[in-house]
Amino acid sequence: MSASSSEKPEQEKRRPGLRDFSHAWRALRHRNFRLFFGGQSISLIGTWMTRIATAWLVYRLTKSALLLGTVSFVGQIPTFLLAPFAGVLVDRLNRRQVLVWTQTLAMVQSLALAWLTLSHRITIRDVLALSAFQGVINAFDMPGRQAFMVQMIEDRADLSNAIAINSSMVNLARLIGPSLAGVVIAATNEGWCFLIDGVSYIAVIISLLLMRVHVAAVKRAAASMFEQMHEGWRYVSTFVPIRNILLLFALVSLMGMPYMVLMPLFAAQVLHGGPHTLGFLMGAAGVGALISALSLVVRKSVRGLIKMIPIAAAVFGAGLILFGLSHVVWISLVLMTAVGFGMMQGLTASNTIIQTLVPEDKRGRVMSYYTAAFVGMAPFGSLLAGALAHWIGAPRTVMLTGTCCMLGAAWFWLRRREIREVVRPIYIEMGIVQAPPELVEEQAGN
Repeated sequence: MSASSSEKPEQEKRRPGLRDFSHAWRALRHRNFRLFFGGQSISLIGTWMTRIATAWLVYRLTKSALLLGTVSFVGQIPTFLLAPFAGVLVDRLNRRQVLVWTQTLAMVQSLALAWLTLSHRITIRDVLALSAFQGVINAFDMPGRQAFMVQMIEDRADLSNAIAINSSMVNLARLIGPSLAGVVIAATNEGWCFLIDGVSYIAVIISLLLMRVHVAAVKRAAASMFEQMHEGWRYVSTFVPIRNILLLFALVSLMGMPYMVLMPLFAAQVLHGGPHTLGFLMGAAGVGALISALSLVVRKSVRGLIKMIPIAAAVFGAGLILFGLSHVVWISLVLMTAVGFGMMQGLTASNTIIQTLVPEDKRGRVMSYYTAAFVGMAPFGSLLAGALAHWIGAPRTVMLTGTCCMLGAAWFWLRRREIREVVRPIYIEMGIVQAPPELVEEQAGN
C-alpha cells in the first residue's frame, strides 16, 4: 500500500508537465496549420539564405554601406506604399489564392537572381530591380499571410499559440538559413543560395493547395476601395491599443531593425571576418529569437503580453548599444542573441495582441498597417542607417538607433494603464480574463 501510494503522487507530479508540453503545441492539431507549418519550415530556410546572400552580394559588388542601405530601401519601400491598398484586396479576395500567387511570383524572383548570379551577369542594377519586385510581392503576401492565419485555425482559442509556433518556425529558419548561407557562399557563390530558395517555394505552394479551408464566399463590398481604406485607417488610428502598439512598432522598425543591413560591415570591418562571420552573427540573433518564440509557445493566453512589449523593446535597444561597443566576436555573438530575443519578443507579442483584438471584417486592412509598420518603415531606416554608417561608422550608428528604441520603450511603458483600460473589457467579453465580482452581480441583476 505504501509503495503504490508513494507512486501515485509521483505520477501526478509528472502529468502537469506532459499536459503543458502538449498544450504548447496545440495549434498543430489543426490539419491546415500542420500543412502550413511543414511547407513554411522548408521555404523560410531558403528565404533567410537569400537575405544573407543578397546582403553579401551587394557588399562584394560595391563595398558600400550606402548601397547596402539603398538596396534594402528599394526592396521595402513598395510594401510601405502598397500595404493599405493590399489590405483592402486581402479583405475582398480569397486569401489562400492570394498566397499561392505571391509565393509563385517570389519563386520566379529567386530563380531570376540565381540565373543572373550563376551566369556571372548580375549587376547592382539587377539586384535593385529584383529587390523592388520582391517588395511589391511582400506588400500583398505579408498581410495575406497574417490574415489567413485565423482561417487555418478552427478554434480561436488556439490562435495565439499558432502565432507563437509560427514565430518559432521563422526563427528556427533564421538560425539555420544564415549559417547555411555563410557556408554555401564561402564554398561557391551567392547564386546557389538563390537557387535553393527558389526551389524551396515549391513546398509551401503544395501545402497551400492541399489545404481544405472552409470560409464564407467573398461578398462584393458595397463600399469603394478608397472608403474601405479610410475605414481601416480610422480604426487603427483611433483604437488606442492598436494605435500605440503600431507607433512603437514603427519606431523600432525605423531605428532598430535596419541593424541587419549593417551586418556585413560588422562582419568584415569591425570583427575582421568573412561570410561565415556574417552567418554566425545572424545565426546568433536567430538563437535569441527562437528562445523568445519558444517562451511564448508555452503561454496559455495573451494575458501579460502588454507589459512584455516595452520590456522587449528595451532589451532590443540595450543589446544594440552594447553590440556597437564590442570588437570581440564571441561577445558580439552573445549580444546578438539578446538583440534577437528582444526583437522577436516584441514582434510576436504585438502580433498576438492585434490578432486577438481585431474584428474579422477588418483583419486584412489592420494587418496591412501592421506590415507597413514592420516592413514599411524599415526602408527609411535602412537608408538612414546606411547614410549614418557612411558618416559616423556602423558601431556608432547602432548605438544611436538602440538609444531611440529604449526611449520608445519608456514612452509605451507610461501608456500601459490607458491601454489596459480599453483592452480589459474586450478580454472579459472574450473570456480571456474573469470579470470582477461586482460586475458579474450587476449583469445578473440586469
